[in-house]
Amino acid sequence: MSIPIDQLQRYSLFSELNEGTLSAIALYAILKDYQAGEIVQLAGDPCDSVAFIFAGAAQVYRLTLTGREQVLATLTTGMHFNSVPALIPDGREAQGLRSSVRAITPMSLFVIPVEPYRMLIKTYPDLAYTILTDFAKRLDRLTNLVEDLSLHSVRGRLAKFLLEQADKGELADRWTQDEIAAHLGTVRDVIGRTLRAFMDAGLVKREGARLVLLDRKKLEEEAQF
Repeated sequence: MSIPIDQLQRYSLFSELNEGTLSAIALYAILKDYQAGEIVQLAGDPCDSVAFIFAGAAQVYRLTLTGREQVLATLTTGMHFNSVPALIPDGREAQGLRSSVRAITPMSLFVIPVEPYRMLIKTYPDLAYTILTDFAKRLDRLTNLVEDLSLHSVRGRLAKFLLEQADKGELADRWTQDEIAAHLGTVRDVIGRTLRAFMDAGLVKREGARLVLLDRKKLEEEAQF
């Protein structure tokens, strides 16, 4: 199903695009709906389109050689995937090719096939600038993650994460241990052990699905290492 221009303009990434660019995108964008739990793409699939999440949420995940699932990222409304591999000539370095994606809530995507996406990027400077700005933000986040991985232990990174989430008022059940692990560049088992160590040390406690900070000063000390 094609997408009206006013709907495209409500998509956060495209909110500043001019009407001509939105009209061009609308010629190629196709709306697709998924149910919670439905697979959007599997690792090994060809990169044939770029997908923008119009509503809902998805998980990017991989299966290890032993069959264990590792969640790499949670994507929500306003985010997108396959935009990088679509710009690689043979598409072999693709997030979509190396990882699987599934809906974790009812989800609506609009997708643009690879060749029209490349043409739009080349033809419309405001779209190219918007995509480049988004890439720059992603690169900045990755640079910060590499710095944290290089300079801080998992304990330090988790302490910093808990403090940041508490300051945002978001230290609740919206983060699973898989998602925290993906965000911090580690695995679920390590996050679970570290959280238990923090609880045993009296730094945090669990109240239902919510974590409550008990000793902010000590967590701040942990975050420095």
